[in-house]
Amino acid sequence: MTTTIGFIGLGMMGRPMVENLASRDGLAVIAFDRAPAALEALTSLPSYGNALSTSTRLEDLAGCDVVITMLPNSAITSRVIEGADGEPGLVRILRRGSTIIDMGSSDPTETIRLAPVLAAAGIGFVDAPVSGAVAKARAGTLAIMAGTDEATFARIEPILARMGATLIRTGAIGSAHAMKALNNYVYAAGLLAVSEALAIAERMELDPGIFADVLNASSGRNVASETKLKQFIIPRDFAGGFALALQAKDIATAAKLQGVTGVDGRLLRLCDSVWKEAVDEAEPGADNTSIYRHVARRSAATRS
Repeated sequence: MTTTIGFIGLGMMGRPMVENLASRDGLAVIAFDRAPAALEALTSLPSYGNALSTSTRLEDLAGCDVVITMLPNSAITSRVIEGADGEPGLVRILRRGSTIIDMGSSDPTETIRLAPVLAAAGIGFVDAPVSGAVAKARAGTLAIMAGTDEATFARIEPILARMGATLIRTGAIGSAHAMKALNNYVYAAGLLAVSEALAIAERMELDPGIFADVLNASSGRNVASETKLKQFIIPRDFAGGFALALQAKDIATAAKLQGVTGVDGRLLRLCDSVWKEAVDEAEPGADNTSIYRHVARRSAATRS
């Protein structure tokens, strides 16, 4: 029996995720995007015309068993689900018994708000954000968190397994989006610390490559030092595969959770402020590793 999957959002992450979904038997995938160029890019895939088809009409997803959204933020995701400007959203288009899986890095408070709206229409809702950036999306080895009950997780697990190698059920709806935001804050704090430490090391005329080796052999090691320092920051490539603006958006989402929980996260507030400054200075589309450029510019201004 073939399961029909709708997939909304064909950005840098969405396209390889669609390719992995449609690459094997058992699923029929309808890819949706408002941008014709994004849909045109899928026509060169071997699965196109077989397991994979495309559409610019949201209504064409009406018969889908599962619809996956991979969109930039909660505002866009909510418009697609609830409708806007007189156009119906998925809540009115999909049939009862279908399921929406939001795989974007959405605001958990908005995810929790949407869940009863969809439940009233008989539509299941799962938050399942991903970690691993474009390289792992292409390889189908993403880490995927899923906020849902055990029965729903068991039902969608084979679908998620086509896109990810590590699948973690995080608890109730909204828990995965919350954990993803907090994870991205911790990663961003590490990347900022690595960038500041490198700037200091270079001012002291220390060898940056050796400094990276020291970090990665010592207690200062983190994901940023291991996968971004020698690869993208020291050579000034700044092409790690995740946008600076999206990183800042995720930190802002994590910072919002302070108000929900009453926790005073001073480092979180500082990190949120620094990343927002970096976005304001950066060119559109700048990579998150270019946070080093922000650190270096501020250092140069302070020295002068």
